[in-house]
Amino acid sequence: MAASTISTADLAEAAERYAAHLALPDPPPDDELWTPQSLTKGAVGIALLHIERALAGCGTWQQAHIWIKNAVAGQISATDNTGLYLGAPAITLMLDAAAGTTGRYRDALADVDGHVAALAHRRAEAAMARIRAGELPEFREYDVFFGLSGIGALLLRRDPGGSAMERILDYLIALSKPLRVDDQVLSGWWVGHDPHRRFSAAYRGGHANLGAAHGIAGPLALLSQAMRRGITVDGHLEAITTICEWLDAWRQDGEAGPWWPEWITLADLRSGRPSQSCPARPSWCYGTPGIARAGQLAGLATGDAHRQQRYEQALVLCLDDPAQQARITDSGLCHGWAGVYQTVWHAAHDARTRAALSTW
Repeated sequence: MAASTISTADLAEAAERYAAHLALPDPPPDDELWTPQSLTKGAVGIALLHIERALAGCGTWQQAHIWIKNAVAGQISATDNTGLYLGAPAITLMLDAAAGTTGRYRDALADVDGHVAALAHRRAEAAMARIRAGELPEFREYDVFFGLSGIGALLLRRDPGGSAMERILDYLIALSKPLRVDDQVLSGWWVGHDPHRRFSAAYRGGHANLGAAHGIAGPLALLSQAMRRGITVDGHLEAITTICEWLDAWRQDGEAGPWWPEWITLADLRSGRPSQSCPARPSWCYGTPGIARAGQLAGLATGDAHRQQRYEQALVLCLDDPAQQARITDSGLCHGWAGVYQTVWHAAHDARTRAALSTW
């Protein structure tokens, strides 16, 4: 990989330039007052940069506090439209990172924790009601960005033994069970819209998404990480097994190794094969890296060494394929090299085949 030739000094210099460029916040436009609370587009994400620099000793807490204050300057949203990447959960993630082992922002964290727990209970109950009604979900119900998987990941860090965490896990167990819609038996995570959250004619009947960001790999990762920490509910193992078997069924074996389609449509389901003919971009959000990490975590959680090793091998083969690497064209976290790097770093830490992943 070309990035392996970049020196530590080069990386430090680049980080310094970015931090300097993001020294002071600008006021958001009047029609985007929510922006400071956004992890992807606003002050929360930038605050995390300065927090990490302060923790590493190459930045100051004064600089981090400027952005933290900017993120919480307005009324913090805890409505049902918020999730890990926006509103109270995003603020909690930011403050948790700043707290570290020092206890900074303890009172603020205690206050926002209560709002996040209430949000989790409220949204889990709405999701369970949707399941009981036999209706299809949307991404925002369960995904990592704005759904219950992202909120659950935060709760696993903040309050793993709490009732809100248990409620989300119960919901994910229910999500893993088949859903009958118009005499069609579908996976419980089958959504009624297209991959862009639109209700388009091309995706009449919706689709099942496999990715880590908006697909079933996200819930699988959360279920697995909870089990690894001893946080389980009734049906936990069965749900992990069901999801893994579904991923196994849609795994494709190419010349460069196994890969998974980004999503499955009704036509794919009926034919038993995906319309996607080759691996797409190997990013964290949709590609093999994110799915392989979720599968590795499932193997670790259930003590299935064979499954763990299969997914680790899939990740190694993906990373060794120049054709797939060429499809990564930016450095971002979701679609680009930053996300691939983070995924591989964590996978290598847990890997049975650590040498192969570490040398990459």
